[in-house]
Amino acid sequence: MASGLVLALAACTATGPPTSIPIAAPPQWYAPLPHGGQVANLSLWWQQQQDPLLVELIEAAQTVSPSVIEARSNILQAEATRSISEAALLPTLDAIGSSGRSLSAPGDRISVPSLANSNQLGLQTSWEVDLFGQNLANLEADKERLAGTQAAWHEARVSVAAEVAKQYYSLRANERLLLLAQADTRSRAATARLNEQLAKAGFVAPATAALARASAAEGRTRLTQQQALCELDLKALVALTAFAEPALRQKLAQAPAAPDQRGLGDISSVPADVVAQRPDVYRSARELAAASFEVGSARAQRYPRLSITGIIAANRVSARGFNQNFNTWSIGPLTLTVPIYDGGAADGTLDAAKARYEEASGKYHGTIRQAVREVEEALVQLQSTNDRAKDTSVAATGYRASFLGTQARHAAGLASLVELEEARRTLLSARSAVVNLELERRRAWIALYRALGGGWTVNAEPAAPMVFDIPESLLPPWPYD
Repeated sequence: MASGLVLALAACTATGPPTSIPIAAPPQWYAPLPHGGQVANLSLWWQQQQDPLLVELIEAAQTVSPSVIEARSNILQAEATRSISEAALLPTLDAIGSSGRSLSAPGDRISVPSLANSNQLGLQTSWEVDLFGQNLANLEADKERLAGTQAAWHEARVSVAAEVAKQYYSLRANERLLLLAQADTRSRAATARLNEQLAKAGFVAPATAALARASAAEGRTRLTQQQALCELDLKALVALTAFAEPALRQKLAQAPAAPDQRGLGDISSVPADVVAQRPDVYRSARELAAASFEVGSARAQRYPRLSITGIIAANRVSARGFNQNFNTWSIGPLTLTVPIYDGGAADGTLDAAKARYEEASGKYHGTIRQAVREVEEALVQLQSTNDRAKDTSVAATGYRASFLGTQARHAAGLASLVELEEARRTLLSARSAVVNLELERRRAWIALYRALGGGWTVNAEPAAPMVFDIPESLLPPWPYD
């Protein structure tokens, strides 16, 4: 009869709100789409850039990144929490042992007091029957969060790769700008020396020589500033990759110039399909499901609880040379606990769980909207750089021809130094615009790579386990308190 009661009660399981919500994404993209490949190749995109140094820097950064290490630690913690929840569904088994000695005094004065020894060794078990699915709901919530932490690990790796690539391309662009600044500084210095000589000979006005000196000083200032930008980018890469600075400088010096940027591929799929490939969207969905299971668990706390215990033991009793061995076993008691009054604690727990579910639902919808926004913005940036590329190139070519013409006229005495310096600054600005546009386009591709999830899928490779190699000499002595 007791078993029938257990089965009947176990059929009543407390449930929570929906564990999943349809992705509320627009039916189509409203920005121009790049084409030429498959989104599935995103995970191999860095190798497709044909820049071995970039791949090496990304791999090094992902190894030492605090965010990646934290994500791996979160996976271990989630696995441990899931194991605890699994154990709550199973009976516990403990070994028990006891030993005692007793002295019994007889009622009359003639009998001799009796000294007895008793020993017991056995096993004890207990089990709380999960009548209304509270422990099962906790387990399901922990499984969802574990899946979310795996996705978060991939998200952290994608973020690190994007950050390293942005810093690397920024350094390469600043190095090119540094070459332009060096050439410009040398040209301005040569012009200043020539005009100093002409001013001393009386062929040009002192004001013209002063202008040339000012232009040379301006060029040196620009050069110094550009050198500082290169150094800042280098320091950032050192911090990201944990490479020794001399070694990183050598790698950069030996590596060829960064090749042209390669695109990502065709993303003409509907936004709902593309956004679903993002690990943050998946993680947010898992958190929503976990919150739903926690609502069911909180509801089950208000229902009766049933527990059962059992014991089996071997006993030995000895007294006055008399020994007796016997075994005992028992099942029970079968205890049913019915909550009656707890001061509103159970209702408060349920209300808090419902509030967390609403919060998770709001975050889920917000994550989807942010994902769509990031993809759309990256597409707009790509289209913008593509539309400006031809005009920027034409402008640079035209300003170079103008500068060369002005330089020839100045050498023939047909153009003033003011005209020459103005043409030089315009050419420098046009060349810098070409480099900056290329950097902007690279960053737009990186942003699209990150917005599309970096090639992550639900069945992606799980995170590698952490290796604990802390020397024992660095650990504080037990106990830690």
